[in-house]
Amino acid sequence: MKATFISYAAALALAFPMAAHAGAPDGKIQVKLLGTAVLPDGGISTVRATSLALPAKTDTSANDNYVPTVAIEYFLSNAVSVETICCTTSHHVDGAGAIAGVTHLIDDILIVPATVTLKYHLTGLGPVKPYVGAGPSYFLVLDSKIGAGGKAALGATDASLKSKLGFALQAGVDIPVGGNGFGVSLDAKRYFMRPLARFSNAAGATLLETRHELDPWVLSAGLSYRF
Repeated sequence: MKATFISYAAALALAFPMAAHAGAPDGKIQVKLLGTAVLPDGGISTVRATSLALPAKTDTSANDNYVPTVAIEYFLSNAVSVETICCTTSHHVDGAGAIAGVTHLIDDILIVPATVTLKYHLTGLGPVKPYVGAGPSYFLVLDSKIGAGGKAALGATDASLKSKLGFALQAGVDIPVGGNGFGVSLDAKRYFMRPLARFSNAAGATLLETRHELDPWVLSAGLSYRF
């Protein structure tokens, strides 16, 4: 995580000097460096296939994570913009409900939440600029593997979480600080994402296949620069 944060900070540091001579609160481009909390649900929405005798009320949950993110925004007009974000987030899936004591069913899940939102900014409210947005998101799963709980509780030797296309809703506020393009940004996104998890044995046979309500809240706060 430290290396990721350094790379994002370096990218933003390079962007700021290039635009320093042209910083403006009504510029076309805005770059943000944010601290972000990724708060997923991770419960089972559907059991698609199983050869296991699962206890009634078997469920799962995914752990929270806190990461740095970079957002880049282009203003089509004073009220409309398009924004994308850059980050990776890491999680694991634990048992819940009837299997609440089982931890790390799936481990080392690394996700790139590729997201593009179209945003509408409320104007005429002075320096405080609230906005709402919505757009598609693709959760690209770079890595996932069987955890200790998946081996012990399910007898699985392999597990994977599949990449998935979903949707995001967004709301937030930009608060300019001075007249040179700098500001403070607060942002909240709710993702609607239902990826598929698969557990298999050494022979490659499917033991369990489940769809999950990942549906994370993604809450961010940080600094912005518009030019």
